Amino acid sequence: MDFLEQEALAVIRDHFAPSIFAIGPLHKLAPTGSASRLKEDSSCISWLNRQAPKSVVYISFGSLAAMDEEELVNMAWGLANSEQPFLWVVRPGSVRGSEWIESLPETFHERVGERGNIVRWAPQKEVLEHGSVGAFWSHCGWNSTLESISEGVPLLCRPLFGDQMLDSRYICDVWKVGLELEKGKIAEGIRRLMKDEEGMEIRKRAMDLKKKTEACLREGGSTINSFNEFSKQILG
Repeated sequence: MDFLEQEALAVIRDHFAPSIFAIGPLHKLAPTGSASRLKEDSSCISWLNRQAPKSVVYISFGSLAAMDEEELVNMAWGLANSEQPFLWVVRPGSVRGSEWIESLPETFHERVGERGNIVRWAPQKEVLEHGSVGAFWSHCGWNSTLESISEGVPLLCRPLFGDQMLDSRYICDVWKVGLELEKGKIAEGIRRLMKDEEGMEIRKRAMDLKKKTEACLREGGSTINSFNEFSKQILG
């Protein structure tokens, strides 16, 4: 998207052919069904329907990330201590040494009760569009980043490898629509984003990016114009 990546696009156009077309976000330009090999648990949408607006923290680290049992437990208690409702995707086999979430203590489940919902996989686009979702705790993969920005959902960042590190820097330091979670300060980070004035400012910026995304996808917007020019060039 031109408005989101102007500096990078300018550099690319300086060093390569001028015919560079910014036609993102593709998931909005040409919506498709899920490409995931895992079955989506759509029951979580019914759970989201019962939550207050902008109150839920959605957590998903994509289809490749893995963690150990200690990290899973630390995340769990951070979520419990935040006192926020949460929808947590834990992919089967993503916890080393466990099939799923059997390493979570019973005291955790008793503590969070109906406030927490843990699923094996979720329809992410539908979740991020939902009015009850107020934050996305993400690994900052590019697809997840664009999906979150397109819906005006601020991010809690936990990059793991590759481009996720750079994506996180853009989210937190350039666009300023998220916070990087510090190790051992999960509950504090969630409260900063969900409750504090700082979080309100982040949310406003996230909503501004959503409005700009919607504008570029309308007739006459930068994405539609770029796509039309791209089509003309291909068709000759």
